[in-house]
Amino acid sequence: MKDNAPQIANIGKFQNKLVTADGQTRASVEFSNPETLWFNTGTLCNIECVNCYIASSPTNDALVYITAAEVSDYLDQIEEREWPIREIGFTGGEPFMNPEMIEMTRAALKRGYEVLILTNAMQPMMRRKMREGLLELQKEFGDKLTLRISVDHYKPELHDEERGKGSFAKTVTGMQWLRDNGFKMAIAGRTVWGESDAESRTGYGAFFEQNKFDIDAQNPGMTVLFPEMDESVEVPEITTACWGILDKSPNAVMCASARMVVKRKGAEKPAVLACTLLPYSPEFEMGHTLAEAEADVHLNHPHCAKFCVLGGASCSG
Repeated sequence: MKDNAPQIANIGKFQNKLVTADGQTRASVEFSNPETLWFNTGTLCNIECVNCYIASSPTNDALVYITAAEVSDYLDQIEEREWPIREIGFTGGEPFMNPEMIEMTRAALKRGYEVLILTNAMQPMMRRKMREGLLELQKEFGDKLTLRISVDHYKPELHDEERGKGSFAKTVTGMQWLRDNGFKMAIAGRTVWGESDAESRTGYGAFFEQNKFDIDAQNPGMTVLFPEMDESVEVPEITTACWGILDKSPNAVMCASARMVVKRKGAEKPAVLACTLLPYSPEFEMGHTLAEAEADVHLNHPHCAKFCVLGGASCSG
């Protein structure tokens, strides 16, 4: 998988959990503010994107479908651990490939959580069973449910470069159905093409206005623009001294507030990961329970530096 690809940068770095290559104490992050628990619904997807960080595709079942019963078990654990969780997130793969997606969403909404589903809004979501289930959830829970749609670029030809010819039109069709039925939407875009943040947001704003999508292009929580996750790029290791140098609190890093549950192919039970961005890195698997997942996370991966600490990334809505 992508995390195990040969490194052509950062040679000698990110080897020791506790110490950087030059002998300094590696930074770690305490699980100080439990806010979001993510569930990976499985890595199967209806399309195969050029730069998918999790290598989702119609054939990749490295992470298999999690079940509604397994999700409910972790929701019970949240209450047992008294985590002050605000949001349950579902990601994939394509979540609507999972046949129990509606049941899992309902389970989280019934507990009073906000729910965020990451989707491409294409054919899996538009199947009759899924549309009917979504309409029931919308009627019962309203704005507690948000669907974050992957629109890599507001120009069809650039979006289709990443996701395949005709993908943009199919996604827009799904978004129009969501719009017409009053669903709360957000967007996940990408910064692959060298545009400034302002240029990207202006372009998305025009796209939203043209389609009458009620999405704020200037709000980073509604229009999330992700940098490219390229492990071949040289990045600095994060030491304990970096917090002061960068004037940044470890509490602002994603692993201070989030964990992700996955189910690996062949595994008897799901596992809890420190980070949504590192599904294939064994070092970031924390155990099977939320109690085990309360341990500190040592920032021993290039993504920790480039994407989270230096890039300020967050997967939450």
